[in-house]
Amino acid sequence: MDAVGLATATSASDSERDRAALGLPEADRVCFVMVDGLGAENLDARGGHAPTLRSMTHFEPLATVAPSTTAAAITAVGTGEPPGKTAMMGYSLRSPASGRPFSLIKWDDPGLDPLSWQSQPTLFERLGPRAQACRVVQPSAFVGSGLTLAALRGAEAVPAETLDERVDAAARALRRGAECVYLYWGEIDHAGHAAGWTSGEWVAELESFDSAVASLARSVPRGTLIVITADHGMVDVGTRIDLADSPRLREGADLVAGEDRAVQVYTREPEALVARWREELGESALVLTADEAVATGVFGPVGDFARSVMGDVVSFQRGDCAVFDSRGRTGPPMRGVHGSLTSVEMLVPLIAEVV
Repeated sequence: MDAVGLATATSASDSERDRAALGLPEADRVCFVMVDGLGAENLDARGGHAPTLRSMTHFEPLATVAPSTTAAAITAVGTGEPPGKTAMMGYSLRSPASGRPFSLIKWDDPGLDPLSWQSQPTLFERLGPRAQACRVVQPSAFVGSGLTLAALRGAEAVPAETLDERVDAAARALRRGAECVYLYWGEIDHAGHAAGWTSGEWVAELESFDSAVASLARSVPRGTLIVITADHGMVDVGTRIDLADSPRLREGADLVAGEDRAVQVYTREPEALVARWREELGESALVLTADEAVATGVFGPVGDFARSVMGDVVSFQRGDCAVFDSRGRTGPPMRGVHGSLTSVEMLVPLIAEVV
């Protein structure tokens, strides 16, 4: 937003300094595209299927937040604050209202208010009245959702379903005077979860997205800065460990949340549980008590509320290992997963060009 003069500041930085560090130019207007699940290393390995992205002027990898997952990353983009401040620390966490896991994507606990859970102001809110120049293009099902309220509240929502419809809606908003448009696309992530990022399905979605970017570049007004990035990359599972089949890993685990690559365990005996998990998982995981995880700084500064809702133990899986609990699953295990600290999951592309 700073590229069009919509300046903001957060607890750690300000938009002018951030834009200079990223090397992004000033422009008449900006279209920011968040593509779910398109890691920098994933894209590099399949770059021949994305000629439009590869041809754009500015192309470099950036590190996303930890855990490398959608709720955490989109809220970090929308607020400029890390998960330790926003408390958006995984796919799921234990609900203080129900005591059960709830999804920060689906926001499936009516007892939790997204604005109370994530109380940091969004960048749109920081703009005050100038947020009237901003639009968020997303599926109608996402408008007013818990995640949208947590991450992107303060801008006018523009519902659009298919990728072509979202491209048209974004371009139309810019032609009608909007200065900043946020556009989300999630089908690459969906394909990766179902079939793996090395699959033909994932490549087909990448090709569709690349074609849509070309259409977007042709449709927006001249002088528009298009910025494309992602929330996380993806790893295809090789070794899958089911807690239902592992009594030692289950022992002392009162509740399991998070995701396959960044498991959050709630327990009354964190040190003993960490010792068992380290012995069982060995080099396949980095297993930490909550205090140890906070001390690493991987979540950024961690506020009191975030510390109170995160797991007592966090296990970041390495290599191609996934840890899950089939007892709480209604569908089959995912082929492609993310959430951990590997470069495949943490590095995302920053692609930009003024068209």
